[in-house]
Amino acid sequence: MKFFTIYSLIFVLCHIAIDVNAKVEGANHDTQTKAPNIVILLADDMGYGELSSYGQTQIKTPNIDKLAKNGIKFTDFYAGTSVCAPSRAVLMTGRHTGNLSIRGNKGYTPDGKWGRIPLKKSETTIAEMLQNAGYQTAMVGKWHLDIPEDESTWAHNRGFDYAVQEQWGKSANGMIYDEREHWLFNNGKKSSAFYDYNEYSCLDEFRTDYAIDFLNKKSDDKPFFLYMSYRSPHAHEFFLRKNDLYKEHAKEWPEIERRHAARITMLDEQIQRLLDKLEADGELDNTFILFTSDNGPHAENHHDRHFFDSSGGLKGYKRDVYEGGVRIPAIAYWQGKIEAGETKHMAAFYDIMPTLADLASTNAPINDGISFAPLLFKEAQDKHQFIYWEIQEGESVNGFRQAVRLGKWKAIRYADKLKTELYDLSRDLSEKKDLANKHPELVAQANNIMKKESKVTPRFPFSGGVWQH
Repeated sequence: MKFFTIYSLIFVLCHIAIDVNAKVEGANHDTQTKAPNIVILLADDMGYGELSSYGQTQIKTPNIDKLAKNGIKFTDFYAGTSVCAPSRAVLMTGRHTGNLSIRGNKGYTPDGKWGRIPLKKSETTIAEMLQNAGYQTAMVGKWHLDIPEDESTWAHNRGFDYAVQEQWGKSANGMIYDEREHWLFNNGKKSSAFYDYNEYSCLDEFRTDYAIDFLNKKSDDKPFFLYMSYRSPHAHEFFLRKNDLYKEHAKEWPEIERRHAARITMLDEQIQRLLDKLEADGELDNTFILFTSDNGPHAENHHDRHFFDSSGGLKGYKRDVYEGGVRIPAIAYWQGKIEAGETKHMAAFYDIMPTLADLASTNAPINDGISFAPLLFKEAQDKHQFIYWEIQEGESVNGFRQAVRLGKWKAIRYADKLKTELYDLSRDLSEKKDLANKHPELVAQANNIMKKESKVTPRFPFSGGVWQH
């Protein structure tokens, strides 16, 4: 009996030891597994209706459409606001425009002039968050969250180890930056390179070359974050070398529209180049990719936004807070990890920071977003009570605009109209029928949100909720 008891005890202790060792080995394996790489692909002024996967019938985007087919396509995804700088600030910080230092492309500078406003140092960027989590970080393209004369506000000083950005305006020594010149910062070293019209088909090809350069130089033992801030389909016509894309439509399409379509298709090609590089390097199946746009479609440089139905039937465009200005395409893709599908989940740029924090297993700084990481993996997903936007276009009160979405309801306030409009998006996605008079209680609720969410800042004097004046 004693022999049996001792034998049994030895048997149990051996199995406990084996189990403990197995758990330790498993833990070591988990800590050694590299966190997922993260890539943000940001188009510039791409409307909700400018991709085939979102209903476009004339412009070809086969590669982005393939991402949409094999990833998660968002139907109710929103930009930070309806113009470049503040929208990108929302993306980078996870704060909505009412809480940010940047609420328009320009504001009042400390010396009282109307000019560019940089992010505050206290506004933590996604890159700084991921850099602190052990990521290698890179940004290529348009930053637009700085002032040219202060290099501490440039991308390489806001969390990016490798940064290639355009610059325009006056430098600290009075030199005027040429927008074709891109400044490269890598491992503390600074250099520059000009975009040559004759060497590249488009600016996005030039920029993709630098993204590939980063991928070639990065360390293999650390995850990376790559923020690709593309140019297309922004209105800068001179950045596109003449090409024969869509030459079959040369007679029925105005030249400006043919080139607009060409820019989008060429962007599609450059995105595929980058995806091919990730696949060739064996990184694609460990890389989370988010494709989106910084705001709705533009109507600049004589481009007709109606020609290709760039807003996808939505009201408004760039600089509007109607749906056409802020509702944007968004596609999440992670090969082998995310199941393909479509979602009506209401999300916005300020949800991106907490989502990436979840994917990187790190803590996000204070933000206004809700992570949509659970949605990606078919888990229970929290929802917004509301989404808020504001924008200041120009120095006049006429340029101050606010909007809030409350479920199916959308309230909009253009300061010069002195009234709040209300639309039922479930029945009126094109925002044609103002129902404000029929639902005063919803208008009052929206007005209270607009007042509460717009924090006062001297840089934008109509902040604080102009609706009450």
